[in-house]
Amino acid sequence: MICDSIEGFAGVLQPNRAIAGLDLGDKTIGVAISDLRRSVATPVDVIRREKFTLDAARLLALLAERKATAILLGLPLNMDGSEGPRVQSTRAFARNLEKLTPLPIFFWDERLSTVAAERALLEADASRQRRREVIDAVAATYILQGALDRLAHLDAGPH
Repeated sequence: MICDSIEGFAGVLQPNRAIAGLDLGDKTIGVAISDLRRSVATPVDVIRREKFTLDAARLLALLAERKATAILLGLPLNMDGSEGPRVQSTRAFARNLEKLTPLPIFFWDERLSTVAAERALLEADASRQRRREVIDAVAATYILQGALDRLAHLDAGPH
């Protein structure tokens, strides 16, 4: 099920289960997982893309192992908010994945997540090789953390 709002997504989440955040690239899928309380996102893996069926099988096995209850997929909008070819590719990936899993899927604006991830890795003095290996998982972490913060704000309700 692809949810069309953060409120709808929040409404179908099972309590005390992790959420997976994905940064979908042409060659890799960065994967991050939240803690059970859904307050902290952690990078866990980078899946090298081959073909959809293999990618989906590896991804769903990882999510089952981590007991994820939902999938948050970074949506690569253009800086002006418009949708380009990468957004269409991401939506197609989600539609195909939706056929293989009952886990709810939601899109999260990922603008600048890779830039933020690169900056964090540079500040951590990661080597160029190490940055290349982990950038997608770190970007997935930024995507997921943004959504976790928004979900926490929803849970807090009006003050």
